[in-house]
Amino acid sequence: MQRPLFLPYGVAADACDEYVKIGEKTTLECLCKFCEGIISIFEKGYMRRASAEDLQRLHHVGSERGFPRIVGSIDCMHWQWKNCPKAWKRQFTSGQKGTTTVILEAVASYDLWI
Repeated sequence: MQRPLFLPYGVAADACDEYVKIGEKTTLECLCKFCEGIISIFEKGYMRRASAEDLQRLHHVGSERGFPRIVGSIDCMHWQWKNCPKAWKRQFTSGQKGTTTVILEAVASYDLWI
């Protein structure tokens, strides 16, 4: 999904409740409904583990494009974990300014299958 989806009318997502004059609880309920809708629409085709047929297709396409045995491109990002439990803080502290982060990883194929 693209960033503008989460920035309606140029307003940051966390300020959305003030902008449209709805409370935090209503905002969270709407977000949950939105996520449920996305999952119900895309779960079977995209939000699942790759099957043997999927991997075979991805290897075939990768070989045709000069990258044999490749499944997809990996992308990683550090996501700041503000409420990390103190007992786990050292485990999740990166070298960047001593902040606690969780590393999110995603692999996308040529057709953006994640």
